[in-house]
Amino acid sequence: MRALESATGIELTDERVAVVGDVHGNFRWLDTLARAVHALAPDVATLLQLGDWWMNPDTTDEAFAGTSVERIYVTLGNHEPWGQITPLLDAHPGEAVRVSEITWILPRPARLTIGGRSVLSLGGAVSVDRAWRQEGFSYWKDEEITSEHVKAAVAGGAADLMLTHEPPAGTPVRAVQQILRANPMGFPDDALRDSATSRARVAKVWNIVYPELLIHGHMHAPGGGQTDDGLRVASLGQDGQQGNLGFLDMQTLRIETPTLRQIREAAGR
Repeated sequence: MRALESATGIELTDERVAVVGDVHGNFRWLDTLARAVHALAPDVATLLQLGDWWMNPDTTDEAFAGTSVERIYVTLGNHEPWGQITPLLDAHPGEAVRVSEITWILPRPARLTIGGRSVLSLGGAVSVDRAWRQEGFSYWKDEEITSEHVKAAVAGGAADLMLTHEPPAGTPVRAVQQILRANPMGFPDDALRDSATSRARVAKVWNIVYPELLIHGHMHAPGGGQTDDGLRVASLGQDGQQGNLGFLDMQTLRIETPTLRQIREAAGR
């Protein structure tokens, strides 16, 4: 992976964008999404991806060739090739880095303006499955959201929209609450504690920046919810799952979510 271009101060005029949850390097699913976005929303030129991307830059360009999508901005997750990504971001501090014809890796944190709306991206999350991963190969500590990331995110001030991989502590999304409460995969206590710390850091930014909408991935638990004070949270599904793809209206900040059937039919699958 190499830097082809870097940029700060990203400003887009898009009135509608696509939002996509975890992809996990799944080229077949990404190819399906590319075809579906082009068919269902030919006006959409920008895709905002919410982590656990891990896509080969060349195959990404291949998937979207001939479609309406012109750019993909990745809010990094935990399952990413950090051994390649960290040097790129370190060489371009605070800048988005283009790694393919259409793929941009966002710094942590990143600020964008889309359709006149202010957007904060805060990438990273804790791998609760790290006990089954090899450090430096499929797991890196670089994935974690640090206190420095939090300070920088808060320093940028308010935002209308917040993009994360990790959900915030105190999420109103019931599907996420249920997973956190039940721990159905039986993850170890130490990993759960670190995950709770990570969610608390996201929540600290969330509560200060106070976005109308926060969208995240990571939990593979599609759903939505609203806090008592009116903040909305949307959790996106993973590759092949209902709720992995949505279309976000940048004026209303409302998401339209096609069904899996609609996605597959639109993609000719």
